[in-house]
Amino acid sequence: MIHLYCGDGKGKTTAAVGLAVRAAGKGKRVFVVRFMKTDDSGEVEVLKGIENITVYPCSQCYGFTFQMAENQREEARGYYSAVLENTIKNMELQFYDVIVMDEIMSVYNENFISQERFLICLREAPEDLEIILTGRNPSEELISLADYVTEMKKVKHPFDKGIGARKGIEY
Repeated sequence: MIHLYCGDGKGKTTAAVGLAVRAAGKGKRVFVVRFMKTDDSGEVEVLKGIENITVYPCSQCYGFTFQMAENQREEARGYYSAVLENTIKNMELQFYDVIVMDEIMSVYNENFISQERFLICLREAPEDLEIILTGRNPSEELISLADYVTEMKKVKHPFDKGIGARKGIEY
């Protein structure tokens, strides 16, 4: 089953992390891979300490896509493509029951990964694997492939008043 948490509201990663914890609590093996993020997010260390959860290290961060120079975009393509290939290998080998791909929409929409390769991997994923995808602006094709689609809609957010991301709340 494919779960898609999308939208411009807060809570996409929070929902994915909650599902990962729930699954691990029932003995399921969980793989968490994060795109476009650093290891500075508050959930990372906690997730690493939970039995049955493996967190793929985020060794590179390139910042906001709209601020990237072309050489950074090219480097990001190589890095995120390799991260996706590692994730696909774990899917094919069926090491895990749940795979969380946090902020995958960003790398998908920016063509930092092969969209075709990603769609094929989703279509060919083992039937009993739960795949959790998060991010903004999913394509119609991804929405079509998903079994669950939940949209987080921003109604109001402190950022609108100039308040930046707060440690332990937004990251």
